[in-house]
Amino acid sequence: MGIYQFEQVQRIPAPVEQVWDFIASPANLGRITPPYMGFIITSGNRSETMYEGMIITYKVSPVAGIKTTWVTEITKVKPFNYFVDEQRAGPYRMWHHEHFVDRTDGGTIMRDIVTYQPPLGFLGSWANRLFIRKRLSEIFAYRTRALEQIFGTMK
Repeated sequence: MGIYQFEQVQRIPAPVEQVWDFIASPANLGRITPPYMGFIITSGNRSETMYEGMIITYKVSPVAGIKTTWVTEITKVKPFNYFVDEQRAGPYRMWHHEHFVDRTDGGTIMRDIVTYQPPLGFLGSWANRLFIRKRLSEIFAYRTRALEQIFGTMK
């Protein structure tokens, strides 16, 4: 019954305000999620930007094309600095995702810290070693490439 962390850092050649406006819009999630995940926002709220207490529901296929409902709540927002989303229902026993943006010379440093616990106790720990961690790496690698296509790459 392990709890794991995954961290990713990406340098983006755009101002914090531009990067923030993009990542703080739930409508852009599908643009940075791999197509094989079948990601669809199903919640009725179509707010342009997230806010504390916002509930977002999705349909997603994290494993073997099996569709599941994922419900997250935006629990903290400090505009142009960070936000946190936490799973309320979905494929993990626990999911806490911190998104940070910081100014740097020539653009923005974006850092994600995901703390998660797979379901099913020791079986979940075993699944994490076999494929969950690898899948997270693949998803974030896709996101990196998608953001590079949108904003370019740092020199």
